[in-house]
Amino acid sequence: MALRAPKTALTSTLIAAAFVSAPALAALTGGIKGKVIAEQTDQSMAGVTVIATSNVMPKPRRAVTRADGSYDLPQLKPGTYELTFTNKDGASQRMTVQVLLEQTSKVDVALSMTGSNTEVITVTGSRLYRQGNSSLTNSLGESAIEGVPIGQDYRDLLKLVPGVELSENSILGPSAGGSGVDNSYGFDGVNVSLPMFGNLASEPSTHDIEYVTMDRGGAKAVDFNRSGGFAINTVSKSGTDEFRGGVEYKVQPKSLVASPVGEESYELDKSWLTASLGGPLIEDTLYFYTSYYRPEEERTNKGTAYGEVKNYKSVRDEYFGKLTWAPTDDLLFNISQRMSEKTLEGDSIGQFEADSVSVGGQTDQDIFTVDGSWLVGSATTLSFQYSKFELESGSRPDTELSVQPSLSAQLDINNLEQMGYFSVPTPLDADSGYTAEQIAAFNSAANTLIEQYGYSENGVKKGGGGVGAYYRYDSQDFYRDSFELALDHEFSWGDSYHTLHLGGQWSEGEEVLTRLSNGWGRIEYVGGLDESLEQGSSTPVIYRAFVEQMSLVDNQGDTVPSIISSTETLNFEINDTIEIGDWTYNIGVMFSQDTYYGQGLRAKSGTVSGYELAPGNKYQMYQTDWADMVQPRLGVTWNYAGEDSVFANFAMYNPDTSSLARAASWDRNTRGEQEIEFDSNGNIIYAEPRGGSSGKAFEKGLKPRRINEFTVGTTKYIGSDLVVRAHVRHRRGMHFWEDMPNNARLTDYSGLDVPGIPADIAEQGLFIDNLDAIREEIGGSSYVIAEVPGGETKYWEASLEAEYMGDNTYVNASYVWSHYYGNFDQDNTTATNDANNFVGSSFYGDGRGRYPWDYRYGTLAGDKPHLFKVYGYYTTPWDANVGAYFVFQSGKPWEKWHGTPYGYASDTSRYAEPAGSRRSASHWQLDLNYTQEFTVYNDVAMQFRADIFNVFDRQTGYNNNPYFDDENFAEPRQYYSPRRVQLSVKVEF
Repeated sequence: MALRAPKTALTSTLIAAAFVSAPALAALTGGIKGKVIAEQTDQSMAGVTVIATSNVMPKPRRAVTRADGSYDLPQLKPGTYELTFTNKDGASQRMTVQVLLEQTSKVDVALSMTGSNTEVITVTGSRLYRQGNSSLTNSLGESAIEGVPIGQDYRDLLKLVPGVELSENSILGPSAGGSGVDNSYGFDGVNVSLPMFGNLASEPSTHDIEYVTMDRGGAKAVDFNRSGGFAINTVSKSGTDEFRGGVEYKVQPKSLVASPVGEESYELDKSWLTASLGGPLIEDTLYFYTSYYRPEEERTNKGTAYGEVKNYKSVRDEYFGKLTWAPTDDLLFNISQRMSEKTLEGDSIGQFEADSVSVGGQTDQDIFTVDGSWLVGSATTLSFQYSKFELESGSRPDTELSVQPSLSAQLDINNLEQMGYFSVPTPLDADSGYTAEQIAAFNSAANTLIEQYGYSENGVKKGGGGVGAYYRYDSQDFYRDSFELALDHEFSWGDSYHTLHLGGQWSEGEEVLTRLSNGWGRIEYVGGLDESLEQGSSTPVIYRAFVEQMSLVDNQGDTVPSIISSTETLNFEINDTIEIGDWTYNIGVMFSQDTYYGQGLRAKSGTVSGYELAPGNKYQMYQTDWADMVQPRLGVTWNYAGEDSVFANFAMYNPDTSSLARAASWDRNTRGEQEIEFDSNGNIIYAEPRGGSSGKAFEKGLKPRRINEFTVGTTKYIGSDLVVRAHVRHRRGMHFWEDMPNNARLTDYSGLDVPGIPADIAEQGLFIDNLDAIREEIGGSSYVIAEVPGGETKYWEASLEAEYMGDNTYVNASYVWSHYYGNFDQDNTTATNDANNFVGSSFYGDGRGRYPWDYRYGTLAGDKPHLFKVYGYYTTPWDANVGAYFVFQSGKPWEKWHGTPYGYASDTSRYAEPAGSRRSASHWQLDLNYTQEFTVYNDVAMQFRADIFNVFDRQTGYNNNPYFDDENFAEPRQYYSPRRVQLSVKVEF
C-alpha cells in the first residue's frame, strides 16, 4: 500500500496506511494514529502539528507528535478526513483518509524538515484487515451498504457477514458456530436484541445506517462482547456542515414477484417511503439529522366460508432525530431518539372463521441513546454511553368486545358471538362413544347453535366454524437500560507502546407480559358430556370458557397483575494492546455477573427452600458467581513483512442470553388461564386456574454457559487494492442450562429398543435431592433448571477471504468450510424454531427421546459445510452503479422424529436417528441492482434504482418435515423467497 515519493526536496512520503483496532467505547467511533519521520534522515520528528478535519465533525481534531514522532487522534466519527501535517518551519502535507466504524486508520508519513510547500496525497486501501488486531472483523461504509442489493431491514445486513449463512428467518438469528440466540445486534451501540430471548425481533431498518462493523470471533476485552455467535454494530448517519436531504419512494408490487412454491400467485404489495434532512444548527458546533420512514404492506384477503373478510394491512411510521455537538475541540456528544409505531389489521383469519375474529397488532419501538467522549489529554480519553431500548408489542382483536368477565357475572348464552370467540359445535354421530340419550341431548342444542352461528354450504348450515371476536390481547413489552463508562490511556514503557482500556457496564433487561381476554375469551359448547372440575358437583356443564386471569375480576373485585421478569448484568473489562516492534500483543479479561429476577416468592429464613409464597413479589431467582464468569482475551499479531502478518487468538465467552427469569418464575403457575364452567342458563358452576409447569428450582453449583475459542490466521496484501486473509477457528460450547425432570438421570428405559442412559450419568442420581420437600413447602414444578449432562457443541471453521477496492470497484469474496456438531442444539429445540422460544426451557430434556443421550449427538441445525459469498459494486463512467450479491450454501441438517421407539404417541422433538442424519438441498442465488443518477439542477440529483433478488428464482426447499408418522414426512416446510423486483426513485439535494 506504500506510495513512491516524488523526487523533490519538499515532498513527503506515505510509509503505510493500514488499520488497527480502535479503543472506542460502544463501537461508535474510529480514529487515526501513526508516526511522522524526517524525509531526509528517517528519524522521528517531534512537535509536528496534525490536524484532522471532516464534514462529519463540527470541530477539527488536533495532535502534536511526541518525541518518537507518534501521534493519536482518537474518538473520531466515521467518515472521510483531511489530515494536515505541519512542521515547525511550515512545511506541510495534506492527505485524505477514510475512518470506518470500530477502526483506527494508521497513517505514517515522511515529512520534509524545512520549507513551506504543501502536497496533497489521497490514501486508499483495504477495509478488511486491521493491523495489530487478531479479531475476525469486517467493516463497511455507506457506499458498500447502498451499492450492494441488500434490503430494507437491519436483518438484511447479516447477509454480508462472511461465513454466516443466508437466513430467511424472521426472528431467530443465523448460526455462526454458536446458537442463533447468542448473536449481538447493535444500533448506534444500543443492544436491540430482545432481552432474555436474544432474537432480533425488533425492527430497525437500514435507511439511516452509514457504517457497519461485523465481528465473528477473536474478541478483545473491549466493547463488552459476550457473544457466542457474531456481533454486528452500526452507526447512523449524522448531520454535516452542509444542508443535505433526500426523499425516496420504493415499491415491490405483487405483479413483480414470482409465484411462491405451492401457491398460485403472490398477493402482497409492498412500498417504502423515506425522507431525510441534515445540516448545521450552529456552524462548527452543532449538527442535526432527522429522517422519516414508512413501510407499508397490503394484501387482498380471500373470503372464508362465512363470506367476505377485511384486507390485510401493515403500516409503520418511524421517526429519527440526532444531534452532534462539539462544544470544544476535546468534547464530542451525540444524542438520538428513534420512535416507531406499527399497526396491523386483518391477520390470521381461518377458512372457517368469520371476518370479526381477525387479529390486529400494535408495535411501538423507541431507541434512545446519548454518548460522549472527552480527550482529557494527549493520551487519555474518557467515554460514556447511556441507552434505553423499549419495544412494546402485542396482538389485539380487530373486534373489541365490551363485556367484562367476572366470577360474579353471567354468560349471555343468547348472544355468544358478543361474549368472546365461540367455537361452533358439530353434531355427534353414533360412533362418538356416547349413549344415544347423550348424543340426542347434545345434538338438539348443538343444532340450534349451528343454525344461529354456523356457516352456509349449499344452503345448509354447518358447524365447526368460529364466530365472535379474537379471544385475547397478548402484550409482550421489553425494556433495556444500559450505561457504559470507559477510560483509555496510551503510554510508552521502554521499547513497548501500550493502549490500556478500562470499562464498566450495567444493563437491565425486563419483560412485562400482559394477557387479557376479549370478553370471556375462548368459549365452547360442552353439552353436559364433561364432568365438572368441582368434585361432587352434579350440575351438567353446558358451556366452558377459558379466560385470562389478568382480565378476570374475582369476587373481591381484584385482578391478577402482569408478569414481570428481569435480568441484571454487570460487566467489567481491562485490556492492554502492546506494540513492540513488529509484534502486537493483546492481553485482556472481562468479568461478568448475571442476576435473574422472577415473581411469586419472598425470601424467608428457616425454610427448606429459603422462600415463602408471595404472588406478585419480585425475588432474586439466581445469581452467577464472578469467579465463574472470568473471560480472558489473548491475541498476538506478527507483521513479518510490512503489512503482511500472522495472528493467533484465544477468547472465552459467557453468553448472557437466558429466558429463565420468565420461564422458571413461580407466578407463571398462577397467572395463566382460568377455566370456567357454566350451566344451561350461563350461570357459573365452578372456576379453577389451569395447571402450569413453572416455578422451577435451580440445581446447586451451576457453571454458566461458556464458549472457548481458538483462532490462527494470516493476512497478505497484494498491491494497494487487494488483501487476502485465511484463518482456522475452533469453538467449543459447554455448561448448557435446561429445564429437565429432577429424576431425568434415573429415567426407566426398560423394554425399549433404544440405547438408554449411560451408566456414568445414571449414577449421578437426582439433580436436587430435597425437591419433594421444597414442593411440599411452596409448590412448584417437578422439573428443575440443571446443567445438561455431558452437553457440548463443537465448531471448526477454515476460511479464505479476499477484498478488493479499486477506484470505482469494490468486491468482497469468501469461502468458509465448517462443521458444527455436538448434542445440544439451541436452534432446534422446539417444533417451530423461528420464534421467541425460551432459552433454557424447551422440549430438550423433556422425557425420553429428548435427552442428550437420545440420538442427540450429531450434526447441528446451523451446520453449513460449504458457504461461498461474493458481493460488490462497480461505478460506471456514466454515473451509474451496478451491484451484485451471490451466495452458495449447503442445505439444512435434519433428522427423523419418532415417538414410538420411546413409548410415546407424540413424535415432537424425539430423535429416532442421530442428529443431522439428513440434509436439505443446497441453495444458491444471485441478487442484482442497477442505480442511475442524473443531475437535475446544481446540487439537486435524481436516482432511479432497480433491485432484483433471487434472479434465477431458486426457491430451494428447507426445514424438512421430521415427523415420521406424518403423511408429509421429509417434505420441505419452507422455501427460499421467490424472485422479486423492487423499483425506486430518489431525489437528493
